[in-house]
Amino acid sequence: MANDREVRARLRHVYWIGGGSGAGKSTIARALAERHDLRYCGTDESMQDHARRTTAVEAPHLHDFMAMTMDERWMLRSPEVMYETFHWFRGEGFHLIVEDLLAMPPDQGIVVEGFRLLPALVAPLLADRNRAVWLLPTPDFRAYAVDRRAKATDRPGFIQQTSDPERAARNLAARERYFVEHLRAETRELGLQAITVDSAAGEGGSIRRVSGRFGLS
Repeated sequence: MANDREVRARLRHVYWIGGGSGAGKSTIARALAERHDLRYCGTDESMQDHARRTTAVEAPHLHDFMAMTMDERWMLRSPEVMYETFHWFRGEGFHLIVEDLLAMPPDQGIVVEGFRLLPALVAPLLADRNRAVWLLPTPDFRAYAVDRRAKATDRPGFIQQTSDPERAARNLAARERYFVEHLRAETRELGLQAITVDSAAGEGGSIRRVSGRFGLS
């Protein structure tokens, strides 16, 4: 891959939206793409492809995770260990996101979103630090968003594939709290933009806040 300086220049047209699960990243990114003629890029959609494009040497946590049963992933380890060893939280495969962005035509702005956009990895690629923001959901808002998402589909989620879905859900929620706390600390340390997301703002309010941070409103 090219050096950071060259990548920064080639990705000047990109807007980055990272953050915790259930924060509304994809909804906001899609709304901004539609309103401002931007290309939408959701990194969750490329996780399976990126997993196939990695090796156990370059992504050891990912390949360990793939070899686990559902109970081993979500029940038989503490939330702390789940957080510390989760491959995407460790930045494994991030270079593939960058490769995908570099392969897109440069004649249109791009808004890319996903929890895999970690502040420490994105920061060196920013020509303009105002073009990145991280959404930090409160625990109550995340619980509400996850419940709403589950009710919107009749497909069983991965938690339902464990032997004790309630316990697995508690472990996952605790792991997500560790992640959001880390994002809050890291964005503050790096001087990057972060927005706390709760039910008070509403979907429209969150879209306006992110649009304003990007200077698109």
